[in-house]
Amino acid sequence: MTIDSQGLIQQPGQGNSYWFDRDLYTFKAVGEDTGEAYALCEVVVAPQGGGTPPHKHSRENESFYIQEGELEFQLDEQIVVATPGTFLHSPKGQLHRFTNTGSTPAKLLVWVTPAGFEKFIAEVGKAANTQVSPAPSLSAADLEKIIITAPKYGIEIIPLPAA
Repeated sequence: MTIDSQGLIQQPGQGNSYWFDRDLYTFKAVGEDTGEAYALCEVVVAPQGGGTPPHKHSRENESFYIQEGELEFQLDEQIVVATPGTFLHSPKGQLHRFTNTGSTPAKLLVWVTPAGFEKFIAEVGKAANTQVSPAPSLSAADLEKIIITAPKYGIEIIPLPAA
């Protein structure tokens, strides 16, 4: 990453990366780079079930731009199949989630305004030294840490109904 009076430049492969379950989040801009205005990350979503649980943000708006693959999004009660070029916006307070139901990884850009979400991922995710390393397994203790830590960042995780 290069920051100077001309702005911020992140080359391919640059940025702090974290495993969040089986998905890889690479932050291209964080709050300290943007005066806390926004954070931007590239997310590679694991095939066949990678993604997020249903959740709400009380602090940030969250926008998504699909670059590769196909993701199923839920925005409140609406279900959308998002393919490359699709843009979705979820205002703070809206229930949302996304899931990769396909057999190949999906890639998207996630933009949160204002910044802050990146601190949650850094606290509960597992730092990735390389983008080609396999995702570490998510333990029961990891899941508990995510659920306990989320409210500190204004995130409410909605439990899935019992199967």
